[in-house]
Amino acid sequence: MGKHEGMNQLSLMTGFERGTKRTAKQQFLEEMLAVVPWDALVALVTPHAPAGLTGRPRHPILMLLRIHFLQQWFSLSDEAVEDALHDVQVYRAFAGIDLWATGIPDATTVVRFRHLLEAHGMATGFLATINAVLEAKGLLLRRGTAVDATIVAAPSSTKNRTGARDPEIHQTRKGNQWFFGMKAHIGTDVGSVPGSV
Repeated sequence: MGKHEGMNQLSLMTGFERGTKRTAKQQFLEEMLAVVPWDALVALVTPHAPAGLTGRPRHPILMLLRIHFLQQWFSLSDEAVEDALHDVQVYRAFAGIDLWATGIPDATTVVRFRHLLEAHGMATGFLATINAVLEAKGLLLRRGTAVDATIVAAPSSTKNRTGARDPEIHQTRKGNQWFFGMKAHIGTDVGSVPGSV
């Protein structure tokens, strides 16, 4: 690679980072960095965390806590959060991951940390604490209705008693595929959805 080629790649990366739109996900995570009492949560976990005197270096508790909450907020499994941390720069920035200094925790590390929180009854307590902080700041809504528009397929045949199609059945497109049926709008109170706040 020539001298100028390396410089062009560096300037393109820097330009891309500066020109990137600030997404809703990024705004949310920036808000969480500001409002969540991270120091207090770390202080609660620290007495229960292993010393890490042998083996590979341990990841900071703050990093693992933030990864734990990424999992909760974005419904990510242990393996999915590991992949997301490799793929999504905003997640790495939120967790405080320096690829050169700490690396990305693997799924096993994430599982062990979650089990540590669960063993000491901290996981649900932390979520309740953060929800209370968010609700106090007006960032968490507990009431509302989630609505899903689902296509209910129907046969396109006109062979019914009258030889005509049901007048409520129409043709609609989802992506590049056409469907014959009706759209059902299904509403659920947010508080009744498992795992919702």
